[in-house]
Amino acid sequence: MLTRKNNSNHLNSALGVRFPFRRTMTPHGESRVPSEATRPMPLLTTRATTFTDTWNVRTMWETGKTSQIATGMRRYNLAVLEISETYWTQTGQQRLNTREMLLYSGHEEENAPHTQGVALMLSKVARNALVGWESHGSRIIKASFKTKNEGITMNIIQCYAPTNDSNDDNKDQFYERLQSITEKCPRKDLTILIDLNA
Repeated sequence: MLTRKNNSNHLNSALGVRFPFRRTMTPHGESRVPSEATRPMPLLTTRATTFTDTWNVRTMWETGKTSQIATGMRRYNLAVLEISETYWTQTGQQRLNTREMLLYSGHEEENAPHTQGVALMLSKVARNALVGWESHGSRIIKASFKTKNEGITMNIIQCYAPTNDSNDDNKDQFYERLQSITEKCPRKDLTILIDLNA
């Protein structure tokens, strides 16, 4: 086994950096590490930049709007696109023809108005790194992604906060719910809050 000996190895190992000549080989010269194609790739690594953005789309209730947003996402090479004001009701996930995945959260009530609504659009890379997601009404959605560092998850929380003109009860209820969600995220995880709108 070849190993590189210097003081930076310990630090680089902790960050998930590998030197190509530091792998253990089998007697037949094959690496014990599975090929990159067979294991899910983490979304956040030290070797690559992960791009995310947030868009207030003012409705996805129009025909063709979802594919238009997916086209823009690919154009800007985004891994995760956080979306507010989808105007969709209910909660669910949808795989698009263009291979992106859309996670959405809106009003749950029957005959609810097509207002508010949040969503996360995931690229193929982000979809493969997705650990799980949660809907928290028409204003908050959370998704968790695998990272390169074992035991550390990246949580993205898309929020559509009530404006300052909203009544105090709505604002208090929103921020209490948001605080409850963030407090449940382990402190070692990377948690990103997006688009508080206020």
